[in-house]
Amino acid sequence: MSSSLARRRIREGGFTLIETLVALALMGLVLSALANLTAQWLPNWNRGLERIQRSELIGIALQRIGADLAAAEYVPANRGERRPLFDGSELSVTFVRTALGPNAGPGLDVVRVGETTDRLGFATVRSSAPFRPLPLASSLSEQLHFGEPVLLLRAPFRLSFAYAGQDRVWKSSWRDSDRLPAAVRLTVRDAASERILSISTVTPVHVQSPAQGDCAQPDGGCDGKPGTPNNPQGNSQGNSQGNSQSNSQGTSPGNSQAGSQQTGNAAMGQGGQQ
Repeated sequence: MSSSLARRRIREGGFTLIETLVALALMGLVLSALANLTAQWLPNWNRGLERIQRSELIGIALQRIGADLAAAEYVPANRGERRPLFDGSELSVTFVRTALGPNAGPGLDVVRVGETTDRLGFATVRSSAPFRPLPLASSLSEQLHFGEPVLLLRAPFRLSFAYAGQDRVWKSSWRDSDRLPAAVRLTVRDAASERILSISTVTPVHVQSPAQGDCAQPDGGCDGKPGTPNNPQGNSQGNSQGNSQSNSQGTSPGNSQAGSQQTGNAAMGQGGQQ
């Protein structure tokens, strides 16, 4: 029986205990190498993905702010004010633009884009309020109550503004000016390193001054007709010149024809007497 059992064991295939232990050790070495490689590669992948997402969010925020500033309107705060409602500083800007939104009707909105502070740090927020003429001798902070805040940027990034007119000289503020700025520079900085990001941009403002007529009347119309210049001296000169030309042209042909007829009659009379 011992010989038959030995033959059965020889015919049955399998691994010995030593072979199994060696295979497990090799598998452990391979898995540990893959784990070390993944531990070094995955944080770099996550940092790169976060950097790309932040760049996309910053780009969307700058595009939104640029579209708002480009649509700024030359609208005074009230009837007694001639300057546009535009208050720009290094960290915030307030201006008037056409109403924007899915439920917005025809009208204007006062938009404020500025930096605020919350429990998570600095944040750039866009808020708006319906535009209504402000009372005389009143400040913007007292009369305007903004709502509908929209978060645009979060720390560690900070946004600053600079303004330039037609002379292209950049200023850190734009207040009490008769014109809107020609361009607004949006600068994004890293709050930790104060490094300026390359995604910073410059936005042109399409409207800088109000529409003006050809005359000095407030409604832009002259002599009851819009866009017609009110120049009585020029009109009198033009009328006198036109009348003199028409009279000279109208009378000279008639006088010449009458003179020729009188000359012909006189010649016929002399011929008959002869």
